[in-house]
Amino acid sequence: MKLATLSAINIERAARRPVIVVTDIDNGEQRLINAADIASDPLHIELERHLRMGKSGTIEVAGRKLFLNVYAPTAKLVIVGAVHISQALAPLARSLGYDVTVVDPRSAFASPERFPDVTLIAEWPDVALPPLNMDHYTAFVAVTHDPKIDDPALLHGLKCDCFYIGALGSRKTHVQRALRLKAQNISNADIERIHAPIGLEIGAISPSEIAVAIMAEITAQLRLPKASAA
Repeated sequence: MKLATLSAINIERAARRPVIVVTDIDNGEQRLINAADIASDPLHIELERHLRMGKSGTIEVAGRKLFLNVYAPTAKLVIVGAVHISQALAPLARSLGYDVTVVDPRSAFASPERFPDVTLIAEWPDVALPPLNMDHYTAFVAVTHDPKIDDPALLHGLKCDCFYIGALGSRKTHVQRALRLKAQNISNADIERIHAPIGLEIGAISPSEIAVAIMAEITAQLRLPKASAA
């Protein structure tokens, strides 16, 4: 790999922007494709598929074998609410390779004893969330079931390019939440970005089952084509 290509990769990775290096296996020629250029690339279907899966691999196009080396940022999960569901959700997400942060101003809940090996921030969302720089590779969930905490968190999350935003609560609860967010000048289109009730409908009851449903929905949003994930 040329030094210029390696330097370009490092710049994109530092900025948490995905990049793909396409190598012609026969002659060793390489080209680097930034995320912004994937849609217009002749290989866009394969590039998008490999990027969505976060995996490198070999493809064959017009008799040429190409290796797609995918450099995708590590996905992050930001959980607002150090509740029982979060105690199951955090280790599950970590086992799937996510960098996990739990935010809750209630220090009695956000304790290392309840969340070992997880980054904890015992601050209110308006203080804790901005420094986290949530981006397109961030999943964001609000699960305190307390509007004083969840609403400000969602207001911030909706300003970010998170690939997933979810909020705990019934459909009736979400209707009231939507009214409060609209009163804060949040558009209907943004409110529709919120997955609520949170998680896939699998009949989950216990905190652990709800955590599975949440991670399943997050995974679908990350990995499946958008039409299928909706």
